[in-house]
Amino acid sequence: MSSAEANPMRPYLGRLAGIEDIAAGIKLFQVEMTGPEGQAAFSEYKPGQFAFVSAFGAGEAPFGITSTPRRGSLVEFAIAALGHVTNTLHSLEVGDPVGVRGPLGNWFPMEEIKGRDIVILGGGIGGAPLRPVVHTILDNRVDYGHVTILWAARSPDLLVFTEEFDDWRATPDLDVHVTVDRGEEGWTGNVGLITQLLEQVNPSTENTVAITCGPPIMIHFAFLTLGKLGFNPEQSLTTLEARMHCGIGKCGRCNMGEKFVCTDGPVFWQSDIVGFLEGLL
Repeated sequence: MSSAEANPMRPYLGRLAGIEDIAAGIKLFQVEMTGPEGQAAFSEYKPGQFAFVSAFGAGEAPFGITSTPRRGSLVEFAIAALGHVTNTLHSLEVGDPVGVRGPLGNWFPMEEIKGRDIVILGGGIGGAPLRPVVHTILDNRVDYGHVTILWAARSPDLLVFTEEFDDWRATPDLDVHVTVDRGEEGWTGNVGLITQLLEQVNPSTENTVAITCGPPIMIHFAFLTLGKLGFNPEQSLTTLEARMHCGIGKCGRCNMGEKFVCTDGPVFWQSDIVGFLEGLL
């Protein structure tokens, strides 16, 4: 029995192998797992799973994993500086140790949705857990139908993974649409809410799955707009990370009725969380 199996609250030891500024106040952390147990644990994680990253002496917080094991052994997290733990993580340097507890939760059913068209809606830092979905599709392009990516942020400087847009756009049968809530000097792209952009693009509902992540308010209105366009709740997926604290279903902080975000999710079909998403707003 590994130490993590004996104590699921104990993180694996990792080392920061790379740190990159990817948007205003958002950094991409590349973690090298330094022990055999951690390396084994993070050898087969899935798109949509999450982990707790700890800054020693400051605490830990949950983050969606924004890498895939197919693309390398480094485990990546996009982290916005929003509080004590995240600000401490932002103060670290390459080579510093961190703790990583996971991988945890379920994942996007990439096998189940093969052969279907995919609509991806990423809002701000919520695009981070969707990047592995994009990479999985790109790395297995023949397995999926037409792909429509809608990427949004409050302002241009908060758009994440912009350096990858050209690769996404160069992929066959894949469209990328980008919008910001408010433009700024030099911005020539679309200005408007992602829901407005969604209505403009008006993707077909036939044999299509929509996958979204962003602030709860964005997810709420994305679901409403998808419904307006003819998507039913069995066609729409999202991932939630709000209020998680223990990650193993013991503290009750992330309960939604009989469900827990950390153990029953964080990935849910819209039909599974009807009536509960509003409680996160």
